[in-house]
Amino acid sequence: MALKIEQDYNRFKQIVRGKIKQDLRKYMSSGEMIGKKGKDLVSIPIPRIDIPHFVHDPNQNKGVGQGEGDEGTPIGPGEGDEGQGQGGNAPGQHFLEVDVTLDELAKILAEELELPNIEPKGQKRNIASAKEKFSGIHRSGPESLRHFKRTFREALKRQIATGTYDPDNPVIIPFREDRRYRSWKLVPQPAANAVIIYIMDVSGSMGNDQKEIVRTESFWIDTWLKSQYKGIESRYIIHDAAAREVDSETFYHTRESGGTIISSAYKLANKMIHEDYIPSEWNIYVFHFSDGDNWSGEDTELCFKLLKDHMLKSINLFCYGQVESQYGSGQFLKDLKVNMDGIDNLITSKIDNKEAIFDSIKTFLGKGK
Repeated sequence: MALKIEQDYNRFKQIVRGKIKQDLRKYMSSGEMIGKKGKDLVSIPIPRIDIPHFVHDPNQNKGVGQGEGDEGTPIGPGEGDEGQGQGGNAPGQHFLEVDVTLDELAKILAEELELPNIEPKGQKRNIASAKEKFSGIHRSGPESLRHFKRTFREALKRQIATGTYDPDNPVIIPFREDRRYRSWKLVPQPAANAVIIYIMDVSGSMGNDQKEIVRTESFWIDTWLKSQYKGIESRYIIHDAAAREVDSETFYHTRESGGTIISSAYKLANKMIHEDYIPSEWNIYVFHFSDGDNWSGEDTELCFKLLKDHMLKSINLFCYGQVESQYGSGQFLKDLKVNMDGIDNLITSKIDNKEAIFDSIKTFLGKGK
């Protein structure tokens, strides 16, 4: 019975996984589940799936045919009362919220976007991650780790020793003391260091819709990169005419206004990399989101110089995502394509709306750098 239940549960998980993959583009364009993100799980609303279950309620509540009643007595809660409002004639849509681990979500993302695994550069000896290794046998443990071969071997040895083993009828019945379980220990191993630097334009032309796109895309970028690195760091920079480092809460919820000087953010990011991260030991990713407005052509030229002479020589990947805004000219993306085309670790993406997040992430992460 337990095996059957486990099979049914695994089948249910496969169905849920298939639904998520089927509607992944829709989920990626929605910020709903991000707000429900826990420490290790996210809740995703999945339509049209129900979990089969038994309901056993003997003699707890009286229903039809139970107890005494008079003619006209309501047979259910609320029946017989006058309803409020007008009833509809269309069925409702029912959703089941399922919890999915971030690792599983990253695997689904990789499969659908065909993302290659990243080959980290540099490993720092004083930072290590722990890997579980099954290397021993114990007399106690969870049933999921029971070692069946060793268990039956112990049962066979006991039956032979006690003279109860019959070669003509070789039935082996393990007792509790025969059970053996696999055990594990944590094996430290060097871990590659990685940092993500997020930069967002928060000038007056970047509204709430644009920031929501940045927030949603950043969640998926985080999900993927954290599946590739353990203990990844995240840093946040916002800028209008001046740039400053902030925490994640401020990054996603700040309300700013004013003009735009993009070079101020690139100067701060370059200073951050130079002071805190040695390029040979760190995998460095920079994601800049803006609507493409800049104060002047001279500042745009300064941005290109900072990228060519400094940042691009030190980092794995620089990604510029231009979010469509009715107030932004979008000129910065055009200038980037003209002046910095063909640079291997510089990738650009035009994000017209939330539906474009799926393709933008594939553009950014599809090279596996």
